[in-house]
Amino acid sequence: MNLTDFLRETQASVRSQMREGALYEELVFSGIVMDHMSEIGMTFEPVECHFEGKFGAANLRLSGYAISEDLDQLDLFVSLYAAVDDATPIPDSETKTAVEQCLRFLTLCAEGKMAPKLDPSTNVRSLAETLQAIYNDLEQIRVYVITDKVAKSKSFKTREVGGKAVRLEVMDIERLHRHWSEGKPRDELVVDFNEVSGAPLPCVFVPGENDDYDYALTAVPGEALRLLYERFGARLLEANVRSFLSVKGKGVNAGIQSTLRSAPERFMAYNNGIVVVADEMILGKTNDGASGIAWLKGLQIVNGGQTTASLYFTKKKYPSTDLSHVRVPAKIIVMKTTDASKEEALVSDISRFANSQNAVRQSDLSANKPFHVEIEKLSRSIYCPDGVGQWFYERASGSYNTLLTREGSTPAKLKALKDAIPTTRRITKTDLAKYLTAWDRKPDIVSLGSQKNFDRFMASLTPAEGQEIPLPNVQDFKAMIAKAKIYRDAQKHLRPMFPAFQANVTAYTVALISEKLGSRIDLERIWTKQAVSPEFLAQLAVWAKEVNEVLHNSAGGRMVSEWAKKPECKDEVMSASYSAPSTDIPELKAV
Repeated sequence: MNLTDFLRETQASVRSQMREGALYEELVFSGIVMDHMSEIGMTFEPVECHFEGKFGAANLRLSGYAISEDLDQLDLFVSLYAAVDDATPIPDSETKTAVEQCLRFLTLCAEGKMAPKLDPSTNVRSLAETLQAIYNDLEQIRVYVITDKVAKSKSFKTREVGGKAVRLEVMDIERLHRHWSEGKPRDELVVDFNEVSGAPLPCVFVPGENDDYDYALTAVPGEALRLLYERFGARLLEANVRSFLSVKGKGVNAGIQSTLRSAPERFMAYNNGIVVVADEMILGKTNDGASGIAWLKGLQIVNGGQTTASLYFTKKKYPSTDLSHVRVPAKIIVMKTTDASKEEALVSDISRFANSQNAVRQSDLSANKPFHVEIEKLSRSIYCPDGVGQWFYERASGSYNTLLTREGSTPAKLKALKDAIPTTRRITKTDLAKYLTAWDRKPDIVSLGSQKNFDRFMASLTPAEGQEIPLPNVQDFKAMIAKAKIYRDAQKHLRPMFPAFQANVTAYTVALISEKLGSRIDLERIWTKQAVSPEFLAQLAVWAKEVNEVLHNSAGGRMVSEWAKKPECKDEVMSASYSAPSTDIPELKAV
């Protein structure tokens, strides 16, 4: 898919999420891009937070934010959305202006000047208070401009705000296209060791005995690894096991920090090292003429995230730390297979076995679980009632784009394929987990964010010893799609109704619908019609307003997005009094 096609498909996706006449395209676009960045490990769990205003003569602008779980890393997003259908350049002057407007907002929050000027009931007021409280402890700050145009510069010179370095980047439609079209975010991660360490890395290279991979052993200079983390951040950590790590002075990280500061020359002896997967490798000659690794493309660290992040944060926290004597043992696995699904399974297995003694995040490691394999099979064999359309279950990251490339070999075939399986009927593993968990009346778990929700969802599918969980069948699949339609249509219908925390309101409203009406809802009817009725949507809207009120009243001044994660919040919302449901909802079966 070329850039123009991708742009038009993205715009179609934005418009498909809009209600008739609603003017929230920029919010929808921001949400799509931020969610994608979170999915591939570029940011944390994002929160849409649209704000435009003035402070004196200064214009301020914000579209969303993401804060790490430890409250030590912050990403701010500012959107420049033009709704263009053809690749259109955007001058650096425009993206720089957006950066300045976002930086002014950040500065005023850090100085405590912003919060008093804002309505206490808004999410941007809660954010301003949070930023003021955590600013001194932040170890990483990034500002992203996101745009559907094509930017000349994808990053700008690091700025300083209140004594903190702020990295400035642009996620334009071209960069987004590269991520999505490849189906694997590591394609942008390229390192030239001649540049970062002065020469190729001495290595032992072992050509693979089959077509899957080649293999090399080396030792990476600590300063080179620190530079890589500084340049690429958490994207360097393989998406299956990514975690946003910092030095907190406890556990494994404390030991790494102590060794780096007191005995750096012993680091290689003490440390287990890292495991790296790469797409391509070029060998060169080291300073003494031996074989060495000169260049890697698509590198991802599948084991050793704590080591990598600790090098960066220790040096940042204690600038006198000398990394010149630090060497980190590394195993490099260079993928050779051109079969995307085979590569996905191999990387998943490498991640799983490399991390066998550590906690591993589940979303992609779970791709080969029987539950997901079976749903994928069902999605490829079950047709919508029209006999043509299908839903696509994206078990492996990027497999939807792989399908379009493989089977859409001519313009006519590609159009027919997109008509039958549009992006609006693509469901990822984390999507499905969100829809089913909300329907299971656990909106507090959904509010934890896609990855944590997925972890809990997979844990619920783990059978007790000696038991087996039955695999989904045709009826189960149709019911899952019906629940997905309820959630997605609710999301689309409710988004324009609330200025903030739409995601939390949606999750809680769907849970409430399930609680109050779930046993009476005819899911087969929703599957057959591939839609929910206007009467159903009207009921959603009525209860959503009441849910929103309970959420805000029970939060007691806390940020609603944080309060929504608490079991106590779920108890308050689900036990509150609500108006009686309408009696004319066609999906309701007779009592």
